[in-house]
Amino acid sequence: MQGNAAPSRRRVLYAEGMSELHVEELSAATIVAANSLSLKPGQEEFIAPTTYAVEMGVADPQKTWQRVVIDAEGGVVAFIRAYFDPEAPSDYLRAALWRINVDAEAQGRGAGRFAVEAVLDEARRRGSDRLTVVYEAGELGPEAFFRRVGFTPVGESEYGEVVAEILL
Repeated sequence: MQGNAAPSRRRVLYAEGMSELHVEELSAATIVAANSLSLKPGQEEFIAPTTYAVEMGVADPQKTWQRVVIDAEGGVVAFIRAYFDPEAPSDYLRAALWRINVDAEAQGRGAGRFAVEAVLDEARRRGSDRLTVVYEAGELGPEAFFRRVGFTPVGESEYGEVVAEILL
């Protein structure tokens, strides 16, 4: 967390009732749980290992925003990583959601939407006018989720991946 800001807290409707979620900065206390999040079968081909994402964040901590979503019981249910660089050569990398990994058991219960909303809040705080995401298309890939939370495809990356955005 930057400065003395309090953790973001929102109520999220889960399938089995209401639960309090909040976002915390990735830390020594949460990194093992973030690395242990499970995936549903077939999702592994669409995501790089969390340890790779964490390593990338160490390279430029001023531009990289890494957080975990914590549930009411104190468990890590998601890992999110965004990158903010207004000088990035590719406009779709200036405010980008680089990674979202929601535990298989938490998928479909609001934790992913909550995580994206936290990144949108941070993008607004930093003065961005849009948030982008780049992903591989595929039957078990993340496209349906990204569309549900408001991303609209707007093009392709130089590697043929889908570029989608939410205007702020």
